[in-house]
Amino acid sequence: MTRIGLLGGSFNPAHSGHRRISLAALDALGLDEIWWLVSPGNPLKPVKGMAPLSRRFVSARGAARRARIRVTAIERELGSVYTVDTLAILVRRYPEKRFIWLMGADNLAGFHLWRDWRRIARTMPIAVIGRPGYDGRALKAPAWGWLRRFVRPAAMAQDWTTWRPPALVLLQLPPDPTSATAIRAAHPDWHESAMKSFQHKAVRDGVTRRPIS
Repeated sequence: MTRIGLLGGSFNPAHSGHRRISLAALDALGLDEIWWLVSPGNPLKPVKGMAPLSRRFVSARGAARRARIRVTAIERELGSVYTVDTLAILVRRYPEKRFIWLMGADNLAGFHLWRDWRRIARTMPIAVIGRPGYDGRALKAPAWGWLRRFVRPAAMAQDWTTWRPPALVLLQLPPDPTSATAIRAAHPDWHESAMKSFQHKAVRDGVTRRPIS
C-alpha cells in the first residue's frame, strides 16, 4: 500500500511555498510521495492571467525537482474539472494506493463553494495546512461548521490510513509567505523563462508518463 498525498492547484506558477509544505507534509503524515495535480483550469479562478498548462506543468517540475513529488496533469486525461470527480476516479483507478487530500487553510475558507464539497470529504481524509492570514477565516467558514466534528488529533496524523472519512487533521507546518500572485506581478513573463530550462528535454507526466505539450 502506497501512501500518497494529493495537492491540487493551478501552480501559476509553482513556488517554494508549494515545495516546503509538501516536504513537511511528507514527514507529518508519513507519506511515500505527493502528487501535484496541475489543474487544466480552476472553475473558481479567472481565465485571464492563467498561463498555459504546459508552462504551469514545467514550473511545477522545476519546483519539485529532487523531491518525492510527482507532477501530473492527469485531470486533463480524465476530463475532470472538479476535484470531487478527480478524487473519485483516482480512488477507483488506483485501488492499491491510499490517498489523502492536502489543502491550505485559504482553500478551507472557501471550501463551501466547491462542487459537492461534502462528497469530497467523504471520499478520502483531508489534511488542512495552516497558512498565515487564513487560519482564522477558515475556522469561521461555512464548511467548518460541518467539518469540525470530524477533526482528528494532529498527534495521530500518521494514522490517517486507518481513518474512515470524513476525517480531517489540522497541520501547523513551517509557514512560507511566497505568493504566486506576487511572483506574477514581479515577473509577468515567468512562464517563458520556465520553458527555457526544459526546451531540449522531453517533458512527461509524472504519473501517466504521457508527453506534456
